[in-house]
Amino acid sequence: MRGLYLLSVWLHILSVTVWLGGMVFLALVLVPVTRRPEYRGQAASLIHWVGVRFRWVGWICLVLLLISGILNVGYRGFTWADLWSGRLWQGPFGRALGIKLLLVAVILLLSAVHDFFLGPRATALWQANPGAPQALRLRRQATWIGRINLLLALIVVALGIILVRGWP
Repeated sequence: MRGLYLLSVWLHILSVTVWLGGMVFLALVLVPVTRRPEYRGQAASLIHWVGVRFRWVGWICLVLLLISGILNVGYRGFTWADLWSGRLWQGPFGRALGIKLLLVAVILLLSAVHDFFLGPRATALWQANPGAPQALRLRRQATWIGRINLLLALIVVALGIILVRGWP
């Protein structure tokens, strides 16, 4: 049983690393490179294809995070009955878990809006007419959703550490 728990924790850490690392790469490497004058003509296409590829990687990571997170809580001795009885939410562990899960729900919602609605529309308009006001507005909104998601993800990682190590 301990081996399965360690595998689940490993999968959880690997998934968050790939997902978070991908977001950091997009924000700190890809987007700044596409702003250079020599790449502006290819920027929309490059961001589109990298975004499409990362979207599937990211959602696979999010699903693995949800599954391994549920398993990890189960390995700590909690059951579905504890979820509904309120026992899971008691004490510092329960409060940290509740905040973490609330933020995860917000991340999932923002990710869905960004990946399946706003991002594709922004990219399509950008490719069709880069200077159009609506394209710029949608790109700005998609960028802010990405930034907010990155910030929330970093908070979720901190809460994960608090779950394991306790409040400072």
